Amino acid sequence: MALLAQGVTVAETYLAELVGWTATNTLRADLAAHCLGLDLGFHHARTPGELIERIDGDVTALANFFSRFVITIVGNALLLLGVLAALWREDWRIGLGVGLFAGVTLAAMLRLYAVARPLWRAVEQEGALFYGFVGERLAGLEDLRTSGPTAVAYVLRRLAERLRAWVRLLLRAVFAGQAVWMVALTLFALANALALIVATGLFRSGAASIGTIYLIVAYTGLLVRPIGRLQAEILDLQQAGASIDRVEELFGVRSAIADGPGGVLPAGALSIAFRGVSFAYDGGPLTLRDLSFALAPGQVLDLLGRTGSGKTTLARLLPRFHDPTSGTIALGDADLRATRLPDLRARVGLVTQEVQLFAASVRDNLTFFDPTVPDARLLAAIDDLGLRPWFDALPAGLDTALAPGGGGLSAGEAQLLAFVRVFLRDPGLVILDEASSRLDPATERLIERAIDRLLAGRTGIIIAHRLATLRRVDTVLILEAGRAVEWGGRADLARDQRSRFAHLLRAASDADAPDDLTEVLA
Repeated sequence: MALLAQGVTVAETYLAELVGWTATNTLRADLAAHCLGLDLGFHHARTPGELIERIDGDVTALANFFSRFVITIVGNALLLLGVLAALWREDWRIGLGVGLFAGVTLAAMLRLYAVARPLWRAVEQEGALFYGFVGERLAGLEDLRTSGPTAVAYVLRRLAERLRAWVRLLLRAVFAGQAVWMVALTLFALANALALIVATGLFRSGAASIGTIYLIVAYTGLLVRPIGRLQAEILDLQQAGASIDRVEELFGVRSAIADGPGGVLPAGALSIAFRGVSFAYDGGPLTLRDLSFALAPGQVLDLLGRTGSGKTTLARLLPRFHDPTSGTIALGDADLRATRLPDLRARVGLVTQEVQLFAASVRDNLTFFDPTVPDARLLAAIDDLGLRPWFDALPAGLDTALAPGGGGLSAGEAQLLAFVRVFLRDPGLVILDEASSRLDPATERLIERAIDRLLAGRTGIIIAHRLATLRRVDTVLILEAGRAVEWGGRADLARDQRSRFAHLLRAASDADAPDDLTEVLA
């Protein structure tokens, strides 16, 4: 029996861990997939650290609940019923009394569980905010260190305040949970006292033998074990319940960007049409105001304007990272809201200043871990973009391992890699958002040739203020406070001496840095 018990314990432990890890890992994957499908408004309102805690920390609190809760509850419930049955067999009055005691104890524990559950939810929320704070500050470590001791002291002070708030909530939740056990211990003491009183009376009256008296006292004391285990599970259930609430709350968040019924985008270069488009972030002031323009397939548009004029916002509306507050946007004569998101985003390529690179090989970074893309296609794209000199400089070719965040590559080289990514997808619209603003001289010529090849036969939107970039565009749109203040062909506007664009060109030619309109616009 002892060997059998050991074997059962090993099997139970293995099965419990298997169930716990399988359930929690599946839940983590489901939560991660759900969050990745939410719109950018959701992600802008939350830090990466907070989301990591929501996806991993809240789920980790459920591991014991998934793995052992049912086994522990069932096992100790059976033990409790066995004790009550044995006492009832000896004397129904004793069994009834002890049964009432057990019922009152469990009811009190469940009542206190309901009180403690919101406290544990607040603890987990404060933990998510703490990790979000830490992640945000670590991301800005370089700026903090170069800002002097005052900035570092401020971060440490805010860190201490966060920790104090977290500890206060944690202490309240722990005390509430331990109150359950204190109530149970008090009731156990009363039960043992009553058992001794009853047993003494029965023995003196000759109604029970010394063996029966021992059974009553021993079995009443034995109730401590199952009820104690149930109390421990209830404490876990308090934390698990709070985690379940937060997991359900996260699953309940729906993306503000609804998938369309399936409008078809034509092959090749895509036309663009903005019709009375206005947009505001989260109910704030309008970033774009009643914007209307049309761009024919294959044309290249340059967006000009001061910082905050709405250029990047306009670009982010085309792949439906956001939906306009009012008005409609058509791509290839298809309303964006009527198009399936995967189909739309497969036809829109976006390159920005900040290129996201992973700690993986160059091959995986180019294909986004798609093993079906053959190496020959990757090399052909590199050759088409004129990037063979850059590729030949890589120490291990496609197998070159990149450090996290693209360590080992310059900003220009990272953008070259992003150009290949977009070229592989063969989009009908290419958006370059300041994609050539961080170039090192060694890669500038490569980037210029790659841009020409990437835009060939495609519609393009370029957000850039370099005169060298302006020479390749067909149309210019100047934004000011979200409004289109000038729109037209580049050559026509350049010839019109009264146009804003011609004024910018003249001012830039008189400036110290004639290849950049940024200072002129400011």
